[in-house]
Amino acid sequence: MTLAFTICSVNYLAQARTLGDSLRQTNPDYRYIIGLVDKLSEANLPNELVPDYTMLEVDQIGIPDFAAMCDRYDITELNTAVKPFYIDYFYKEYPDATEVIYFDPDIIVYQPLRKLDQDLKQYSLVLTPHTCSPTPDWERPNEQHHLNTGIFNLGFIGLRNDSIARQFVSWWKDRLVYECRIDLCEGLFVDQHWVNFAPVYFDNVLIEQHLGYNVAYWNLHERILGKDEAGQWVVNGPDGRPAAPLQFFHYSGYNPSRPDEVSKYQTRYTFAQEDATAAAAPERQRPDAKPLFDLYRDRLLANYNDQYRQYPCIYIKPPVVLRYQRVRKLLKAPFNRVIARLES
Repeated sequence: MTLAFTICSVNYLAQARTLGDSLRQTNPDYRYIIGLVDKLSEANLPNELVPDYTMLEVDQIGIPDFAAMCDRYDITELNTAVKPFYIDYFYKEYPDATEVIYFDPDIIVYQPLRKLDQDLKQYSLVLTPHTCSPTPDWERPNEQHHLNTGIFNLGFIGLRNDSIARQFVSWWKDRLVYECRIDLCEGLFVDQHWVNFAPVYFDNVLIEQHLGYNVAYWNLHERILGKDEAGQWVVNGPDGRPAAPLQFFHYSGYNPSRPDEVSKYQTRYTFAQEDATAAAAPERQRPDAKPLFDLYRDRLLANYNDQYRQYPCIYIKPPVVLRYQRVRKLLKAPFNRVIARLES
């Protein structure tokens, strides 16, 4: 049995439902679970906002001292830090799950994932790099940004339930208890930099360069979107590689209330052909991708995106409190080191 899961708080349940709908359509044999970093009893959702998918609340999976993690992390960090803990829980509680696949909630799966299914019968881990070829310019994101955020994008990871994958998950858990922060000065960007070590520390890791995997704003420079004769979405590489079926698209940073923006995290591309900047630089225009984003917007709105966005995560402190705690930690650290030297 293949278990696919995502992680989110209530405010992102529209995305999680949209992902689940796509898996139900394309891979109906997968078991899909939403890992919920929130409390349904506190949210008190009306019936129409309760997803028709299994939801597993984070306080049910036995994370040691979870309250302290909530004190340390903001909502993005916390939702990321619990990822290997969910995987470990699935290994223990769903022994018939021979493969476990994680998807970020802002993904749509467009095909039966037959290649991934086959690869997970052979490999312990499947990872996707942000890019498979050099970025063409210094617009955001470029290679320097990927050095800051990690070689691999952990919006997706496939794992077989074997000894190597379990060792990796145990190692990953240990790192994310305290060091799943967005702190570029310390070389940290949530869980992603840690996984740079995975192909070095662990055997049997597949670095998947299929152009149809994890298509997103960070690799659009190497992937042209279109449809084949059967009306299925395909991805073409600019280097002449033959078209590959679009497996899944990652809509990271997309805001359905700003439908003309590819992502808030990028500056390279635009949809709007009438935009003056785009008109002067036709290579910046991506009308090939616009229908995929229009489809995603329609599905998010149909899945109550506007309503879910009103719910705050109960585990997260206000940003001003979190900043205060982190400043205190930074101020205390050098003082403690000075005291230790004096005492020695």
